[in-house]
Amino acid sequence: MRTTITATCTIMALGCLGTTTAMAQESDGGSYVYSTYYYCDVSGQDRVDEIIEKLDKPIYDAAVDDGTITAWGYLAHHTGGKWRRAEYHMAPTLEALFTSQATIGERIDAKSEKMAKEAGQICNAHEDYVWRMMAGNEDAGKRGSVGFSVYYVCDGREAQADALVKSVVAPIYDRLVTEGKLVSWGWAEHIIGGEYRRLATMTARDLTTLLKARSEAVQSVDDEALGDMFGAICGSHTDYIWEIRFEKG
Repeated sequence: MRTTITATCTIMALGCLGTTTAMAQESDGGSYVYSTYYYCDVSGQDRVDEIIEKLDKPIYDAAVDDGTITAWGYLAHHTGGKWRRAEYHMAPTLEALFTSQATIGERIDAKSEKMAKEAGQICNAHEDYVWRMMAGNEDAGKRGSVGFSVYYVCDGREAQADALVKSVVAPIYDRLVTEGKLVSWGWAEHIIGGEYRRLATMTARDLTTLLKARSEAVQSVDDEALGDMFGAICGSHTDYIWEIRFEKG
């Protein structure tokens, strides 16, 4: 199930970014996140969860402990689109992110290529994204048991949207974290992947608390004059609610 990017693919991906862009983002701060979103046979996804717990979890936990990665997590679909499972890991640079991807893939295959193949047969299609965290407290590694993720399609003015998030949205979410209504929140930019250009995340201790906090946040943003401008820039989106099954960081 673990997706391994070959050296050729990695070089091509970075080449698409351009050397100047990649270097600028390396020095810009913020953790990088490699996320794999899986399409699965629903009848077998519980078996995949068992395999992840037995095979992936010990290896990812050890990778956090030995510094190969800074954090990782495994998510199960609750509500939303067609992705059924998601697995992510974090590192401070793009180079570390891709190096750790290859290293962890080798460790998983060495432990049980049979179980990895079984999981891959159940979740036999996926989409890979690389994100860079731009705002929020996700870098701290502490998250709740359930998360709400919004994947945005934007019109090319993403830098303006980023500025609005930092100036208007960030204080609202920081307050919700301080009040204990949210455990974490984050705002990430697209580095490599499909059509989604920005990712907003929030987590809470349970679903009821999460939905109440999100409703309060949406209302607060709607009360701000700049909220309409953000909607004009990133007007199309897909929402997911995830159960956070495993994580460490």
